[in-house]
Amino acid sequence: MVTRRPTRISVTLDPEYADKLAILARHAHTQEETLAGSLLSQAIDEADIDARNIVEMLDGIPGAFERAAFGIEEIQRGEGIPLADL
Repeated sequence: MVTRRPTRISVTLDPEYADKLAILARHAHTQEETLAGSLLSQAIDEADIDARNIVEMLDGIPGAFERAAFGIEEIQRGEGIPLADL
């Protein structure tokens, strides 16, 4: 059995979601990061991994296409950070 170390990712929340997370964390008496990790893990567990559904889910994220296009433009300008450096 191969044991994997936890993977650390960085997530940027829109202000209204960040505020809601802060309120939820206060009510749960826990750190925002801990609660965010638990919520993300639960969402991933409940996600349907069928590729057809993933495309539909991604298409439903407001502004996702625009943010992806902006990220590509940043990389093309040399402003990106290599994954190995994260």
